[in-house]
Amino acid sequence: MSEQPLPREIRCVLVPAGDLRLLLPNATIAEVITMPALEPVEGAPEWVLGRIAWRGWRVPLVAFTKLAGAGEGDQELAVRVAVLKALGDNPELPFIAVVTRGFPRLTTLNAELIIPTHDGTALPPGVRAQVLVRDDLAVIPDLEMLERELTGVLVAEA
Repeated sequence: MSEQPLPREIRCVLVPAGDLRLLLPNATIAEVITMPALEPVEGAPEWVLGRIAWRGWRVPLVAFTKLAGAGEGDQELAVRVAVLKALGDNPELPFIAVVTRGFPRLTTLNAELIIPTHDGTALPPGVRAQVLVRDDLAVIPDLEMLERELTGVLVAEA
């Protein structure tokens, strides 16, 4: 079987999360919704705000700014929730939701448009890489780590 060539361009979304911009593949975003009611999660760290009801699922809601130790950004912007498709094969955690302020922005990128900006210091929790995308500083979230941590939190709650 021949290997498929990598796409020359990939459709991505810049998701505003406080002072951060999360860079995610467009295929990861299931939906962006208004902030629904929260169900608390017992014993969860402060970055797990609770669970939301979404399309029949109880989806954990994450404040990425609290996880990564970033600022909350412009408090005047409308709060929304980006529901992300989980990458793992955990049937109990098919989706993760992230708080966002403002509107996610669709962009098409290639390798020349993503410039690593990491200076060698330790990255914040939940961050896989820091990059410059055109004129925007962005972080690529470590979704695998986030899923592992949430699985541990949700198992402890059960």
